[in-house]
Amino acid sequence: MALAVVMVLIAAGAVVFHFVSPWQVTGIASNWHAMDDALWLTFVITGVAFVVLHLFVAYVLVRYRHRAGHRASAAHGNRKLEWWLIGVTTAGIIGLLAPGLTVYARLITPPANAAVFEVMGQQWNWHYRLPGRDGRLGAAAVRFVTGANPFGIDPRDPSGQDDVLVQGQELHLPLNRPALAQLRAQDVLHDFYVPQFRTRMNMVPGMVTHFWFTPERTGRYEVLCAQLCGVGHSNMRSWVVVDELPVYATWLAKQPTFGGGAPSGGPGAAAGAPGGPAEPGKLGRLVAQQKGCVACHSVDGSRGVGPSWKGLYGSSEALEGGATAKVDEAYLREAINAPQASVVRGYPPVMPPAGLSEAELAAVVEYIKTVH
Repeated sequence: MALAVVMVLIAAGAVVFHFVSPWQVTGIASNWHAMDDALWLTFVITGVAFVVLHLFVAYVLVRYRHRAGHRASAAHGNRKLEWWLIGVTTAGIIGLLAPGLTVYARLITPPANAAVFEVMGQQWNWHYRLPGRDGRLGAAAVRFVTGANPFGIDPRDPSGQDDVLVQGQELHLPLNRPALAQLRAQDVLHDFYVPQFRTRMNMVPGMVTHFWFTPERTGRYEVLCAQLCGVGHSNMRSWVVVDELPVYATWLAKQPTFGGGAPSGGPGAAAGAPGGPAEPGKLGRLVAQQKGCVACHSVDGSRGVGPSWKGLYGSSEALEGGATAKVDEAYLREAINAPQASVVRGYPPVMPPAGLSEAELAAVVEYIKTVH
């Protein structure tokens, strides 16, 4: 009897908790209201099944409890009950799968007027590319991937010369315009997920996956990686900013292109691209992004998995074991090549050797010197 009461309390408690819980879905900011509909239908079907099964078990515990002098009769098979259970189970599975499959089919079928953008996932940060004036993304291949060219854009393809390479970890999109996200991964499985857009998709090395959405509310929305991708997974974050069209156009005009210059003819060539200027430290910033350093080391002073690079050069760091080290070029080189040799106090010893070439190492060190 006590167990039956417990089963009833579990069922009732689960229902109450669902409605009073502070953990609810975030506000939607895209056209995918059908995602919420499918989610709520799943809640209803699984919730009803959960409650009914718990109450049924409680009933059985009471109805068929042990009683002195009573011997239960044996029954072998009940064809009517079996068909009834098959029908109910089949209907439940169809009710769970059909809405999701229908929405998924729409999710991967973009409208003809969708504006494309590309996302490259790489341990542990994001890279964004937009088409230039020609409206086409240039061809890309793995053999062209470098620290300065994380997308592997083919330098011989004219369509790629005006491709917009978004600087930093913030992508802007125009309001109320369908957007087609083309997703690639450089190393391991990632997953591009923006909760407010109700969209996510796996990013698989060697494949291009995609989905589309229409941003319907201006704002700044966090991008998360929804696939466990290594030690820096929790720091693999970025932002999508939805702007009114004039604000978006202003932002776009400031972004550099692969071939040099900005989309509107303004300054800002990408370092390492054909014709791009080799500013001190700029190549190092691109290498740090391409190698995933910025996932663990911030440049704004905020604490991460590793020490922030802001004001690091020239400072003194307290190390595990009680020693103190002056952060000069020699220290930075050792910390990058052999990070376990001198672990900064208060940080976990999880950084692997970076495996940088001499040119990449020198560029990253120069970049760290410029972060103030």
